[in-house]
Amino acid sequence: MSTVIEQPVEARLVAAAPRMSSIPAALHYDRADPFAVRMTFPAPATLEGVDVCWTFARELLASGLERAEGEGDVRVRPYGYDRTVLEFHAPEGTAVVHVHSRDVRSFLRRAAELVPVGLEHQQVDLDRDLAELMREA
Repeated sequence: MSTVIEQPVEARLVAAAPRMSSIPAALHYDRADPFAVRMTFPAPATLEGVDVCWTFARELLASGLERAEGEGDVRVRPYGYDRTVLEFHAPEGTAVVHVHSRDVRSFLRRAAELVPVGLEHQQVDLDRDLAELMREA
């Protein structure tokens, strides 16, 4: 069984113009980092012209489907029945994107099949992680 899940999503960038442009993005989940999800945007979709990856808690994404969540760099909230809003805050500015809630639910369901919610701690090898940190120091 694969230890990584990747799901392409259509993100709609909210801008000052009335029409939201569609940009490609992908949600990622890796059993090796069981508490986190990543959302990546390819270089052509970013202002800097480089791939951008945001990492945040799987729990934040799941909770954000039901109610506004997050106080830091990433915030998630429902928008109507079928959309979820993700806000990414950086010193350069804020990006706000809408994604289909069904895509997020599907992604979270697949992630839960890989690592059930509440059992993430069983995937963490603290000794290995500590040894790796010590090597890097």
